[in-house]
Amino acid sequence: MGVDCDVAYENSRKSPFPINEATTLEGQLWILAAQWKEELESGLRTKLIICDRSVLDNYAYLVRACGAQPWLHAWIGRWMESYDVLFHVPIQRGKIEGDLARATSKPFQKKIQEIVERLIREFGVEKKVVRLPDSRAGHMGAIMNELRARGIVEGAQTELL
Repeated sequence: MGVDCDVAYENSRKSPFPINEATTLEGQLWILAAQWKEELESGLRTKLIICDRSVLDNYAYLVRACGAQPWLHAWIGRWMESYDVLFHVPIQRGKIEGDLARATSKPFQKKIQEIVERLIREFGVEKKVVRLPDSRAGHMGAIMNELRARGIVEGAQTELL
């Protein structure tokens, strides 16, 4: 799309620990450490990093499983300052196709979403959050428009390959 960027991919799929409903403190700490590592390494390669997940998402799973961790909460809040924009992807309507890593339980997804919403308020990052439309077909256009509006990218082409 004509933008110099790097991607920090979701790390939970690589975790040697249980994930989703079965996650543990150790498992979420591993995922958070892997996320930080990806973001730090990507920052050496380019100025624009696209993260499949943010530390906020990962911390929400930890809070659901183990409760808030005050010693970590402050660090997460500080790390949130490094993000320019957070795109909120709504829970997919209808049946979710499962795989070996994806959580398909609607109640579990809704609980995570509730925690994410609470953390957004607690960390004071509401102005960074852009809520994407329900239709995934409109996501790329909405994302590119927001990145342009915020001056993060200029003139990037929006055709999908």
